[in-house]
Amino acid sequence: MPTVTPAALPNSDKRYKLLAVAVRKHGRDSRALIEILHTAQELFGYLSPELLWYAAKELDVPPSRVFGVASFYHFFSLAPQGRHGCTVCMGTACFVKRAAEVLTALEREFDVKSGGTTSDRALSLSVARCVGSCGLAPVVILDGQVQNHATPEGMKRAIHAALSQSQEAAP
Repeated sequence: MPTVTPAALPNSDKRYKLLAVAVRKHGRDSRALIEILHTAQELFGYLSPELLWYAAKELDVPPSRVFGVASFYHFFSLAPQGRHGCTVCMGTACFVKRAAEVLTALEREFDVKSGGTTSDRALSLSVARCVGSCGLAPVVILDGQVQNHATPEGMKRAIHAALSQSQEAAP
């Protein structure tokens, strides 16, 4: 984990104040580490080195433990995420129904690798081992909405539509 000093923490940021409330709510108990990391990610969108350091300091646990937990669980992100999220299921049923082709097409179309975010932070692309919707395979989850029987062309259209809608909604 990168070295971060207390001076690097923006104490005037309201999100840190909200995070401090969550830490106090749990009595600075190290067993609340996962809950505190969840709260931090909800507030900031991802877990920066500063947030990991803050959690370690506030819960009095080694920074290596905080980083270990944050990097072990797939639902934690250590990098900024895109405004839109797209997850391709690669479970057995989806894989057999050619989910890998969908993933490859999306990587090429949006110039992003699985596990990454586009340079403009518009889209984050990831894979899941199984989303539990095998009868709908292949499945892609776009912004929390299940896209069943996904095809490469259909998903490219759906993502372009989502990106266009968010650009139109921007002031």
